[in-house]
Amino acid sequence: MTQMRRQSLVKFDAPLCETIIDAPKPQGREVLVKIERCGLCHSDLHIQDGYADLGGGKKLDTTRGMTLPFTLGHEIAGVVAEVGPDAPQDLIGTRKAVFPWIGCGKCRDCLAGDENLCAKNRFLGVSIDGGFATHVLVPDAKYLLDYDPLPTNVAATLMCSGITAYGALKRLVDRPRQRNLLLVGLGGVGMMGLSLAQAMFKQPIAVADLSPAAREAALKNGAAVAYDPSEPDVAKRIFKETDGGFDGVVDFAGNDKSMNFAVSTVARGGKVVVSGLMGGQFSLPMVQWIYKRMTVEGFMVGTLEETKELLALARAGKIKPTPMKEEPMQDVQKWIDQLRAGKVVGRIMLTN
Repeated sequence: MTQMRRQSLVKFDAPLCETIIDAPKPQGREVLVKIERCGLCHSDLHIQDGYADLGGGKKLDTTRGMTLPFTLGHEIAGVVAEVGPDAPQDLIGTRKAVFPWIGCGKCRDCLAGDENLCAKNRFLGVSIDGGFATHVLVPDAKYLLDYDPLPTNVAATLMCSGITAYGALKRLVDRPRQRNLLLVGLGGVGMMGLSLAQAMFKQPIAVADLSPAAREAALKNGAAVAYDPSEPDVAKRIFKETDGGFDGVVDFAGNDKSMNFAVSTVARGGKVVVSGLMGGQFSLPMVQWIYKRMTVEGFMVGTLEETKELLALARAGKIKPTPMKEEPMQDVQKWIDQLRAGKVVGRIMLTN
């Protein structure tokens, strides 16, 4: 029997621990994938904590329905090790990226292709065991995606930071006002957003982040200008430099400060897409919202079809590489701590 090593969540708000079990036997159309790479995402920290910050001292309990030990990790790429009797046998030995945003398959959203909206979802590393392990059991072979000739690291990170950034930016495509674009927050998703924005838009791409290192990395990777949101009167300077603000803003941080900055710099008639999950609470006077005629849209991750669109874009060579660093899977807790402390630029890719 194949043994499966996992970096497991055994207690909420506590370090991960290694656990060893027999690898599950695929049934039906299930597929067992031997993991080569799994990215570390900021949302893994929220799951480890067991709550999301709602602001004002309130917390959203995210532990319901979870059985410990639990395996985090949802940016997965690897080699098919075994398949169930109803899955294609020729998948064995092939390298695949794994779409993790899997729904129940039966509800209205799933039947419409919007599994990422499913209330009874089976998200890998969120609702069912994920990729901080040697193997992962995927519910259906249809969630395995070809990625050749992309590097394995790139394929894995496209499954979350890629599809999150792509989907958020796609909400700004085809709008009538397309003068400029601002990306707020330059973590793993924000850096991926910068790379994708250069492939998806013709206008200059501005960025904003509190970290000087992140701003410097963004400028090296194609940003036209980088702003420090903590700079005094920065919104006034932006309005002057941009002739009225940004027509499109994506907030990849998703907290009260980042949203206040986004709203303060969006142009009249512009749109803000909020994709970050750092948490907190945001309020906006109704009169200001209406007078400015702004649109605000929340977004988390894309669909399976959008992920296929993203992979096609990447395989066509239209996406610039983003900063990544490979580290051993067994060191995941060390890098969770580093990410929590704001000391990671780009994406940590965990390797087996």
